Amino acid sequence: MNHKIVFLDRASLVATLRAPKFAHAWQDYDQTQPDEVVARIADAQIVVSNKVKLSGEILAQTPQVKMIAAAATGTDNIDLAYCREQGIVVSNIRNYAVHTVPEHVFMLMLALRRNLLGWRQDLQNGLWQQAEQFCLFTQPMNDLHGSTLGIVGSGVLGQAVRKLAEAFGMHVLLAEHKGAGTMRAGYSAFDAVLRAADVLTLHAPLTDVTRHLIAEREFNLMKPTALLINTARGNLVDEAALEAALKTGRIAGAGFDVLAEEPPRQGNRLLDLNLPNFILTPHVAWSSREAMQILADQLLDNIEAYVAGSPCNRVA
Repeated sequence: MNHKIVFLDRASLVATLRAPKFAHAWQDYDQTQPDEVVARIADAQIVVSNKVKLSGEILAQTPQVKMIAAAATGTDNIDLAYCREQGIVVSNIRNYAVHTVPEHVFMLMLALRRNLLGWRQDLQNGLWQQAEQFCLFTQPMNDLHGSTLGIVGSGVLGQAVRKLAEAFGMHVLLAEHKGAGTMRAGYSAFDAVLRAADVLTLHAPLTDVTRHLIAEREFNLMKPTALLINTARGNLVDEAALEAALKTGRIAGAGFDVLAEEPPRQGNRLLDLNLPNFILTPHVAWSSREAMQILADQLLDNIEAYVAGSPCNRVA
């Protein structure tokens, strides 16, 4: 059988894709708009998507699709319930970002904890040049060593962040699920972690349960000296509540790599948040060149495993 494979957003992956080890026809599209999806996968048996939405409505019009290879770990762009109902195999990517995301977390954490943006602004304003001594004390600066890191989401990425944190000499708390009635060994109550953390970092998937996991209530539990880091999904945090917390000093700072809607074509309140204690990067924590090549290789492994009759990394 000659399998038709369509990659709907090839430009989202800067890596070399090897040819599959079976008879196939492969079609790449750099990007795909919502109204183009059905036509582009009309004769495909295997669809590759990073962030292009594949709803049940779309898949109902393309019944020949038998496998969706997610070019990412997150699958909130795919209607998994429909795929399970119709027997469409969905495989995702696992553990490829185990170095790049934790390093990005610590980049944000260090920049905020040591007030990098504030120092840069002071130099641009000429404060050092005018100083009466050899250094400035215009910005507060704190060590990571000895501080407490709260981790929400203790999968592979959360555990990798934990390992780095312990190397920095941080005390680490793993948050139990919000509202949980019982505590797993080694975990602390969600609210207790929020109260204790000097830095809170999010590594949970986006689900109906975790949407707006951090909102006004949670910000009110946090220390006014605490930082919030989010490299997971934008909708884990109520963005309006975050803006208010930063502007009122409810928390000391935040570092985000994600927004509720991406790309933010209609704008976003966080894009306009020009504060020295807020850093926003454009969903790039996952995308070191090394990590993207690991992703590309595993993507082909998933497709080849499906064609061989032994699907792996299945989420549906």
